[in-house]
Amino acid sequence: MIPSELLDDPEDTQHTAAERATAASRSTWVSVGVNVVLTVVQISVGVFAKSQGLIADGIHSLSDLVADFVVLFASHHSKKDADDDHPYGHQRFETAASLVLGLLLLAVGVGMIWSAFRKLEAPETVQQVHAVALWVVAIALISKELLFRYMLAVAKRVKSSMLVANAWHARSDAASSLVVGIGIMGNLAGYPILDPIAALIVGFMVAKMGWEFGWSAMHDLMDRAVDDQEVAAIRQTLAQTPGVSGVHDVRTRKMGDMIVVDAHIEVDANLTVEAGHDIAVLARQRVMQRHRVLNMMTHVDPWKRPDLDHATPVA
Repeated sequence: MIPSELLDDPEDTQHTAAERATAASRSTWVSVGVNVVLTVVQISVGVFAKSQGLIADGIHSLSDLVADFVVLFASHHSKKDADDDHPYGHQRFETAASLVLGLLLLAVGVGMIWSAFRKLEAPETVQQVHAVALWVVAIALISKELLFRYMLAVAKRVKSSMLVANAWHARSDAASSLVVGIGIMGNLAGYPILDPIAALIVGFMVAKMGWEFGWSAMHDLMDRAVDDQEVAAIRQTLAQTPGVSGVHDVRTRKMGDMIVVDAHIEVDANLTVEAGHDIAVLARQRVMQRHRVLNMMTHVDPWKRPDLDHATPVA
């Protein structure tokens, strides 16, 4: 789901699927490069320095790497044009990718929690961590925070919820590195148990974020409507269309980062069918130009007449 601050300016929401795919590909390949280096360094040094927290952080970076390839796959398919099997296009590949990212994070988080619990059950097995682990955590923290800021800036520019999800995935890595750093410092200060505790906290953070992303994406796949503010803006655009006397039954459903709209507009009952049709076409064009609407179906009703579409059928 796109945060509300990304939707403040309707004029900035008009980005083609190709533009989104290009931005996703470029930013994701940057993420791939960063995560490859971090995964190798963190896991290798974690094993050498005997730090479960650093190894957990390295596995988190590895999950980012897998997530990056999921994003690349989804962005490739989401830019495809509509076809007979997908008349509204392939934008929901992005939503499906967000769901996969959420499930991936959830699985990684649960695995980290399980591993940390096993260490906590046998604290005598926790070893002293080598100081080099702290330097690696510091480098990872800076790298992940810079990656997050870069990816979020790209996501805001092209209004992509999938890229927002992937950017915040990088931010979760930065937060987890901070926790791991604190655990390693505690271990070096003479409290070895703090290292697996840090790994446990990281596991909870990752699992929580995975649940939130997965739950949100699942609702979008079930045709969740957009927020009331955006519906009101669409309704206002319809009401201000010349020839439209009233608007009702505005319904929306998300299609990736775009919206599919159904709306009833009311026009003068004395107009010809052709005139009513022209007004409906104009209303549709105005909405699609001003909002992130992929398609809109308009139904013309006579103004101030009963709406027979919702009447109880008579046998």
